Amino acid sequence: MGRRKAISTEKKTLRDLQHEAGDEFLGCDYRPPDRKNWNPELGLLDYRKPEVESLAELFGAFNGSDGDGDKNNGYSENKGNSEAKSLQWRLPHHHHPDSPFHFVNLPSEDSARNIANRSILVKGIYELWGEGSTFEELEESIKAYPDERKLPYLTSESTFKITVDSFGKVISFEEQNDRIQCFSYIPFKGRVNLRNPDHKFWLMETDDYGSNNGLPPVVQKRIFFGREVGTADRKLLPTYQLKSRTYLGPTAMDAEMAFLMANQALTAPGKLVYDPFVGTGSILIAAAHFGAMTMGADIDIRVVRDGRGPNCNVWSNFRQYGLPMPIGLLRADNNLPPWRPGLKEVFDAIICDPPYGVRAGGRKSGGRKLLKGIVDPYIVPDDKRTDHIPSTAPYSLAECVHDLLDLAARMLVMGGRLVFFYPVLREEDTIDTNIPNHPCFKLIAACEQILSLRYSRVLLTMVKIEPYTKEIAEMARIKHREFKENHLKWLEDGNLRSAVFSPADPQLAGAGDTKFTKDSKPKYRGKYV
Repeated sequence: MGRRKAISTEKKTLRDLQHEAGDEFLGCDYRPPDRKNWNPELGLLDYRKPEVESLAELFGAFNGSDGDGDKNNGYSENKGNSEAKSLQWRLPHHHHPDSPFHFVNLPSEDSARNIANRSILVKGIYELWGEGSTFEELEESIKAYPDERKLPYLTSESTFKITVDSFGKVISFEEQNDRIQCFSYIPFKGRVNLRNPDHKFWLMETDDYGSNNGLPPVVQKRIFFGREVGTADRKLLPTYQLKSRTYLGPTAMDAEMAFLMANQALTAPGKLVYDPFVGTGSILIAAAHFGAMTMGADIDIRVVRDGRGPNCNVWSNFRQYGLPMPIGLLRADNNLPPWRPGLKEVFDAIICDPPYGVRAGGRKSGGRKLLKGIVDPYIVPDDKRTDHIPSTAPYSLAECVHDLLDLAARMLVMGGRLVFFYPVLREEDTIDTNIPNHPCFKLIAACEQILSLRYSRVLLTMVKIEPYTKEIAEMARIKHREFKENHLKWLEDGNLRSAVFSPADPQLAGAGDTKFTKDSKPKYRGKYV
């Protein structure tokens, strides 16, 4: 009740100030914080660094091009170099690994700006001028920052704005104003412009917020001050949200995750992206938004050809957003690829969400009777081909993943990326670290998305490092057989689905007591800390 009154009072104060001074009073852009979902990306913390690493490679941060945009619209060409590349990361003092703040070294402001503008999970990238546990330490740190780095942004010809932000706490408008006034020791000579400033500065705070509130733990207060270099496009996800999309299926990929997968795959103009389980096209829509040429396939001809009518199908989804149409949508079976023998290295990236039997099971061509040899193969008469729906049989995840890796090894260019989800069971807050592999690929990222206490899926990002040969194909078959025998028994025959939806302990399930462990430990995003 007290909090609601405080927020109501702040809103009334802002209305009065706006009525008297228009939109030019200090702090006119401040809004009382929303208590709901202050950070919707909290469940995707494992994805943050791999996304930034991928975008750094995409924009040439590792090859000295600085992502200046003079060539290829700022994108760096992938020459197939598979050498491991990574950025230098550092956590602030006393911060948890899941902290929203990280220090990273980037070669130029252009690289940082391009990464921030395209990233889905990065809120902003800032040039750090100072940090400290108290405002006195912050002042000393800012004063010690080289003048040659500060003075170009403090000139009388420029305009500026200071924004106060916080993590895990609420700072009122009056408190924000007091903090801004404390920066009198910074020699700002320009005018304040709250609408369209030349330079934006940020004061960001973290503090020990005490009780368990669903956020990563903070050990000690820390204050940061810096200049904004680049921020993310916050209009992207609302534009592509699923609830406004014309054509949806039961397994349509969430817009945020689809764009993350596209970033992991380094999608860019001129690249060809393929999704062998295209469904309603959610992943290809994200790739097309970033300028890539797209192509997809699905075993269900009703999805790729018919949809729900001429104005409600995969093609209408692309028309809805004004995106280039796919160069082709195939009725094809991942188990029996349609490509002619000898065709290799066509796609720059393969991005997909294979069916693993939780919401929808995998299917392959043939039908049970045909696969068992009860009936012979048949040819569909010409007069029935238009409306014919081919028969299918169950398609296990183990077989599906093996076929996907074989397809990617053959059809990806050198240095191309395979990005796909793989399901795992969680036991005692840990997951099985055994994941499928292939001699042609190197795993560069594995990011967990916790879906429940017992079930997660891991986004695997692999890069092709070896050409596809018959010898490698045979090695891959041997690896697949060993992996299937040792690690995939519970995925077969619907065991994954039963493990996800059945009670963890039948005795506890019947007792009806769901609170026996709820408050035993601090917990956030499904993890105990």
